[in-house]
Amino acid sequence: MAEEKVGFFKRLVNGLTKTRDSIVAGIDSIFSGYSNIDDDFYEEIEEILVMGDIGINTTTKIIDHLKERVAEEHITDPAECKQLLIESIKKQMDVGDTAYEFENRKSVVLVIGVNGVGKTTSVGKLAGLLKDQGKKVVLAAADTFRAAAGEQLTEWAHRAGVDIIGGQNGADPASIVYDAVAAAKARNADVLICDTAGRLHNKKNLMEELHKIYRILEKEYPEAYLETLVVLDGTTGQNALQQARQFAEVANVTGIILTKLDGTAKGGIAVAIQSELDIPVKYIGVGESIHDLQKFDADQFVNALFHTSEENA
Repeated sequence: MAEEKVGFFKRLVNGLTKTRDSIVAGIDSIFSGYSNIDDDFYEEIEEILVMGDIGINTTTKIIDHLKERVAEEHITDPAECKQLLIESIKKQMDVGDTAYEFENRKSVVLVIGVNGVGKTTSVGKLAGLLKDQGKKVVLAAADTFRAAAGEQLTEWAHRAGVDIIGGQNGADPASIVYDAVAAAKARNADVLICDTAGRLHNKKNLMEELHKIYRILEKEYPEAYLETLVVLDGTTGQNALQQARQFAEVANVTGIILTKLDGTAKGGIAVAIQSELDIPVKYIGVGESIHDLQKFDADQFVNALFHTSEENA
């Protein structure tokens, strides 16, 4: 497991190369180019963070925190600000102690997200991750809208070695969730993961479908802890933030899965989502294999972004 974590950190470092080039290279040149800390110095850092998709509000919070620390510690050398900046970014991204509560309880995880973001793949990888932790997992193929979703999820279920319910095209998603709850109870599953259709262009349908699913879960499985995760594509930057906002309007979103962080210059969006929406990024994906989805670790992410060594990998 430790070996896998080191491997993941390496992939994360590699995956964030473009983001690092757009953010960190610019920041480093500011640290070395300024001889004192003044408004221009802060403005330049601000500009680079905003351009790196960290977002205006989040950047303001990071800069304010940095200014406070500089004043408190009477720092005058710009070079000394780098570590403070790194810590300030980490502070914006702390997921808190209860983020993975669902892993320790009998739970249902609803996974939502628009088509094309890697939702079904993320469901499969999450199933693999939980199975590796010794959990008994059942998948519900409740995305009956997209023709290939059921087949794709069945393939992932085999790969992860978990049971799957449903998968018929055009079936009623709520009835699949109903059957999956019965199966999860009968098999004494720890976690039931439901792959649902993601249609944001018609929010009313999405809302009705989700409410139907929520009602079934409340009625049939009240003892289960409910987690709702939105899958977002890291390459879409500010669009991902917008999607998260829209999903949060129709569902009680408790966390984010951020995919495709490898090869994007917009990795800073991970910082923005957390800070702007107050919804934690709980998992990140940096590749295609089943082990390429891992729990989000703010320290690890920011260390990879700034390519500082991973002491605890």
